[in-house]
Amino acid sequence: MSRRRYTVLLVSGTAMLLLLVGVAVVFLSRARLPLESTALRIGTGIVLVFLVLVIARYFALLWLGFLHHLESDRDSLESYTPPVTLIVPAYNEGAVIQSAIRSLLELDYPVYEVLVIDDGSTDDTYARAAELEGRYGGATVRVVSKANAGKANALNTGIALARTAYVVCMDGDSRLERDTLRYAMSHFADERVGGVAGNVKVVNRINLWTRLQALEYIEGLNMARRAQGLLRVVNIIPGPIGIFRRDVLAAVGGYDTDTFAEDADLTLKVLTAGWHIVYEDRAVAWTEAPETLHNLIKQRYRWTRGILQAIRKRSLWPRSPRVGLAVMGSLHAMLFEAIVWPALNVLGNLFFTIAALSAGAASFVLYWWILLTLLDVAAALHTVAMEEEDLSLVPYAVAYRLFFTTLIDVAKLFATVEEFANVRMTWGKLERAGRL
Repeated sequence: MSRRRYTVLLVSGTAMLLLLVGVAVVFLSRARLPLESTALRIGTGIVLVFLVLVIARYFALLWLGFLHHLESDRDSLESYTPPVTLIVPAYNEGAVIQSAIRSLLELDYPVYEVLVIDDGSTDDTYARAAELEGRYGGATVRVVSKANAGKANALNTGIALARTAYVVCMDGDSRLERDTLRYAMSHFADERVGGVAGNVKVVNRINLWTRLQALEYIEGLNMARRAQGLLRVVNIIPGPIGIFRRDVLAAVGGYDTDTFAEDADLTLKVLTAGWHIVYEDRAVAWTEAPETLHNLIKQRYRWTRGILQAIRKRSLWPRSPRVGLAVMGSLHAMLFEAIVWPALNVLGNLFFTIAALSAGAASFVLYWWILLTLLDVAAALHTVAMEEEDLSLVPYAVAYRLFFTTLIDVAKLFATVEEFANVRMTWGKLERAGRL
């Protein structure tokens, strides 16, 4: 699709958001509710506060994200191309490791090394990877085997063995687009930048759950990351594609193994050490998303507990002179998204719906959900246009609002309760279908 058409869609999405605000104001000002019920009064108050927060949140994120979009140079690649090492942790990936390595050898970048860290695999991962060791033009493949100790430890090994000033930390089963390194590395021309968050996209868009996640990555995760990127305070560099200065990682101690979200934990260490962290939406990594509801809930449960663990480790941040206002805002936003927002979304809607139905105001509930759904459709159109993504994802915004966000937020609430109750959990391993 042409850039001009995407610009039109972008403007249309923004216009829809403005229109929705007007509709919401008119609707709420003319609504006539039977407020004899105390419960309904409370519920109405909650829903009005929630509506204000929803609209304010969407507008803040979308406006900052749009400014980030305008800031990016969409037409050219920067010339800053220092050598870089791609660290590929691998555990029992024998069936796919050679295709993964070959895909990395197709990157358009002058000089780089692919460093495969076999994390004590019990299959033929090391032997199959070792078959591809050697030099391929400007690219070199090196394979190292170590005792099994988990992904974080494998990445730390790679950071220690890297021979370049910059490293790419990625998942063993993610795939990078051809120009990813060129776009990402251009940001390091700014000496204040310590890390770059890439753009993770879902490759296996084969059923309802994976298509909803594809939309979620664009509208939910990247919408916030784009806004944070404008301020240089991205608070989570995703596991499938994170680029760092190697000396920065060494200075902060690399990855820790005491949380279930080592990527978020490392990002916060770099951010609070005074470094800028930016977002590059053209540095794309494709990943395989959970294809069943069970695996999806397990993944989000682990993400939430890991993020809370990373936040709890930083109780002394407000006393640190190196943590600026923008960084503190980003940290509080992370806490808001992890705890406050899911609680408001689930409990506020539940309480208001019960109260409204008990008072015979079912139409008010219907209008409320229609309004929120239209808001999500407008946001989906806006963000999909900014990423020049598949427009067929936009209609899934209806299901996204109808049940998907509620399911995810319920999982987050349970994870939050169990984290603060110190309920034991194991890491687990998501089942992969080999779609990459």
